[in-house]
Amino acid sequence: MTQDFIDMMRRFGDQLQVPKFDMDQMIENHRKNLEAMTQSAAAVAEGAQAMAQKQREIVEAGLREASTLAQEFKAQNEQNLVRQTEFAKKVFDIAIQGAQETAQLTRMSTGDAAKILQDRMREGLEEIRGQGKPR
Repeated sequence: MTQDFIDMMRRFGDQLQVPKFDMDQMIENHRKNLEAMTQSAAAVAEGAQAMAQKQREIVEAGLREASTLAQEFKAQNEQNLVRQTEFAKKVFDIAIQGAQETAQLTRMSTGDAAKILQDRMREGLEEIRGQGKPR
């Protein structure tokens, strides 16, 4: 009884020329999707690591500059106002440069991650088009 129903549905599908889907191919497509998502996540993680490293370098540079200038302040009290202005300008310049570099790293890492997913989506659509073959 069940086999008759399956045969009837199969004949009905043949008459309507319903596309035949290859399950192995569908599974392979989903595996590729997961691989693309993994690569995208790795690109984001690498970008986050690079940003954290850059921010650490910026803070270290600012602290080194502050330490150097603080030592100089102790030695020469007469020019403190000039040196304080210099110090503020250097710290501000370091912060601006660091912000620009961090923004660039962010753009690069998110761009890489998005491209991986876009490429996989494009491939997936092509694979789906190729699967819809009449019986």
